[in-house]
Amino acid sequence: MTAPVAKSAYLDWLAVAMLGDREAAVSGAADDLILGYATGYDAADVAIFVRSLRAVFDGPVVLVVDQDPDLLAFLADNRIEAVAPATVEGWAPHPVVARFAAFDRLMSERPQSRNVLLTDVRDVVFQAAPFEPQPQGLQFFNEYADGVLADHAFNMKYLRGVGGDAVARVLADKPCLCVGTVMGPREAMMRFCRTLLMLASVPRSEIGGAFGADQAACNMAVHLGLIEGEIVPNYGRVATLGLTPSQDLRVIDGRIVNPDNSISPIVHQHDRHPVLAAAVHERWGGGMEHRERIRPKSSAERRRKLRDSVMRRLPELR
Repeated sequence: MTAPVAKSAYLDWLAVAMLGDREAAVSGAADDLILGYATGYDAADVAIFVRSLRAVFDGPVVLVVDQDPDLLAFLADNRIEAVAPATVEGWAPHPVVARFAAFDRLMSERPQSRNVLLTDVRDVVFQAAPFEPQPQGLQFFNEYADGVLADHAFNMKYLRGVGGDAVARVLADKPCLCVGTVMGPREAMMRFCRTLLMLASVPRSEIGGAFGADQAACNMAVHLGLIEGEIVPNYGRVATLGLTPSQDLRVIDGRIVNPDNSISPIVHQHDRHPVLAAAVHERWGGGMEHRERIRPKSSAERRRKLRDSVMRRLPELR
């Protein structure tokens, strides 16, 4: 009897994106590396990230971006390597999932890299050298000062979608790890990316490629012991501010101060707070347009979002 074959649009995409041909390795001196995925953005969207980073870090930075001439010129002026997103025919996951295949590929091409920071771009600002002190292993950053996955409906929704109800219940009391910033040694980071991508393939519907599946797969990988790493409290190397009350945050001498009066080298989700967003743009915007975090969607974007939502909810083929 022939064994059943696993089939999904995600697995078809993954076979090409993660297992396809790779470029030749890039030679160079040992260094730390920063990788970001910034498709859909222009120079004004990434200016704060780029300018604040270059004030504290001189090492290699690679961003996956659309090939807009003005954006490419801005990145070149700031010594940022710009890479075009991979093209895969047919279905493709949301960029928040697709980025981990790109990160894996970019790290595989750069064997000289020591430690790597995988980071969001649009809502990240740097305040000190990101790799000091050097990590001794993978570091995952808690999204809460205190609190667990069960406190956030978004995280629980996608934990159930990717791992099922039983896994979501088991992990509900675990720290909520933010996949928007992860740091560690290159080889361990590559294993993390591949583990995340494979975990996202568990559901046979398109939920594995949806916005939010990356966060669920990250938390599953760490809390189920598939990946070893240190869980770092919020307001340490990274401050993730999306759930921090605005009244607990301050700006002193142009830098964001955490509720415990510390200053984190990497600040994520600063733009959830209008006062912080204005201060950060004043310092690093350089005359570019101050972009709002939430922008009106076109009718085509709304239709595409509705279609994707319907496809994710269709019964899985067994």
